[in-house]
Amino acid sequence: MSSHETPASSGLPSNAYTELKPGEQYVPIMSPAKIYPEVNTYSVVTGILMAVVFSAAAAYLGLKVGQVFEAAIPIAILAVGLTNLLKKKDGLGQNVIIQSIGSSSGAVVAGAIFTLPGIYILNLQATFFQMFFASLLGGFLGILFLIPFRKYFVSEMHGKLPFPEGTATTEILVAGEKGGNHALILVISGLIGGVYDFLVATFGTWAEIFTSRVIGVGEVLADKFKIVFRLNTSAAVVGLGYVIGLKYSVIIVAGSFLSYFVFVPLIAYFGDSLTVTIGSGVTLLVKDMSAELIFRNYVRHIGIGAIAMAGFIGIVRSSGVIKSAISLAFNEIAGKKESTTSEEVRTQKDLSMKIIVIGIIVTAIILFVFFLFGVVFNVLHAIVGLLIVMIMSFLFTTVAANAIAITGNNPVSGMTLMTLVLSSIILVSVGLSGPTGMVSALIIGGVVCTALSVAGSFVTDLKIGYWLGSTPQKQEKWKFVGAFVSAATVVWIISLLDKIYGFAGGGLPAPQANAMAAIIQPLMSNQPAPWMLYIAGACIALILAMIKVPVLAFALGMYLPQEINTPLLVGGLISHYVSTRSKDEELNNARRERGTLIASGFIAGGALMGVVSVIIRSTGANWVMAEWAESHSAEILSFVMFCLLCLYTIWDSLRAKKED
Repeated sequence: MSSHETPASSGLPSNAYTELKPGEQYVPIMSPAKIYPEVNTYSVVTGILMAVVFSAAAAYLGLKVGQVFEAAIPIAILAVGLTNLLKKKDGLGQNVIIQSIGSSSGAVVAGAIFTLPGIYILNLQATFFQMFFASLLGGFLGILFLIPFRKYFVSEMHGKLPFPEGTATTEILVAGEKGGNHALILVISGLIGGVYDFLVATFGTWAEIFTSRVIGVGEVLADKFKIVFRLNTSAAVVGLGYVIGLKYSVIIVAGSFLSYFVFVPLIAYFGDSLTVTIGSGVTLLVKDMSAELIFRNYVRHIGIGAIAMAGFIGIVRSSGVIKSAISLAFNEIAGKKESTTSEEVRTQKDLSMKIIVIGIIVTAIILFVFFLFGVVFNVLHAIVGLLIVMIMSFLFTTVAANAIAITGNNPVSGMTLMTLVLSSIILVSVGLSGPTGMVSALIIGGVVCTALSVAGSFVTDLKIGYWLGSTPQKQEKWKFVGAFVSAATVVWIISLLDKIYGFAGGGLPAPQANAMAAIIQPLMSNQPAPWMLYIAGACIALILAMIKVPVLAFALGMYLPQEINTPLLVGGLISHYVSTRSKDEELNNARRERGTLIASGFIAGGALMGVVSVIIRSTGANWVMAEWAESHSAEILSFVMFCLLCLYTIWDSLRAKKED
């Protein structure tokens, strides 16, 4: 939904989502001329607790399905419910701070889980503090690099960028001021999604993945032609699909279908007569591989090439944004603005550029010391690592922010893959290879990935604050606290999950981290990398760009396992269905919003109960009925339960009324 299609709620000004006319100003709900409660013990402590809980939940879900849910919406709903329950006066400003601190969770988690589990996958050695500092310093860089771009993205581009996630979160916070039953809907759907996924994860009550092998024809297609349909039946993933919407879920699944229904059977057909193995680390002949193994050993690399090219295309398309934002930042430093920070109104106050520059310099120095004494132990290698991090983080910051502002999706995976490829080549050229080189590349990738993820997330927080009238300076200060708490939590969860499940062929696929490991290992071990597959993916990405198909979404579908992608399409179809049943657009909007709350509940509940299941298993208890869970009967039952869950979502969404 574009900024011009989104109707402003009764709580927001009429020009909240439209471009401003010459001389027109946007005046937020909280008057810039007044002071409101924002930062206090309640908002800070609640925000920190949200960051801890949602970091754990997002890490589990992301390592399981390769998608990190946007924590801003469920945190906003919980903040509204808690503030209303405690009858806090002037709760809007406090809720913004809670949401801003808490939403650091999803951003830091995305940066960490896309790279750091690769250390475990490759059986390398890394300490808690190495991974913690990679996430923490990356988070700090993302915040510091984004602040100079705040005015460009949230003020200069007002009405030109839709900010889909920010719009949804803002509407929830506004609705919280007016009261309503949003929190109740979230709690009920959270319980349903949580119990549903808990039964699967803890007891194996039904299979988690439904495949076409349950019927005879499907078995023949899988064995003879390597064609398999796979569907993850968890509540959390279908909720993700609903929030993503039909447009992007269709594109993601189209990429997945190209991989599984075109490339996998094609490789199986031509590889059937081969008598030698192909590819680094591959031990089976193509004819002896399942469809899943062909995807993992060959087709996934095509997707990796497509994602890397998508990141490059993003930089080229954002070159104008980078130039404009840098110009604004330098003008502030040079004092060319008419007003100084002290003269600005409350809603335009940022941390001063002097503090930002000092912060970037200090972070760079700490990064250098960290690389020198904690990672590479060589001055030249530490300098090279620092330059890679600083240049890549700065260049890609605007790409991440722009992507979030337009689609709500951050292409952090593709940009990090490009960083890993370039950093691996550069590190090898300066003499750093082998296990130490792999750890170094993954740590560098972790810093950059976290920086980009946090930058993309933070621009949404600042836009929410702009719409509502928060003080940017306060959001910026306390975002550092959220990043610190989230970094500590996610690194602990990653180490715990590896002990319980394992990432290298274990119970948690960690798809992005496995993709990163697959790139680094050959580059750092002097083994031939699958360059032709990368180039093929890059060419596909260029063709997609030529025909104006969203490249990143399609590329993600190409390299993520199919069972993760197919339920996204189901969720997107449900979203489209419930929001188009009526000729009354207001009723359609109400149904869509109610469905968003239900889907957010599924996401949060499923992920949180997944963490509970992990804690239970960490005690040594294993209650999974493995033999039953792996049977075709359990698969059929999982499909039936999945259908019931989808029907419930449709039924409950259609219950919405216009006045809701």
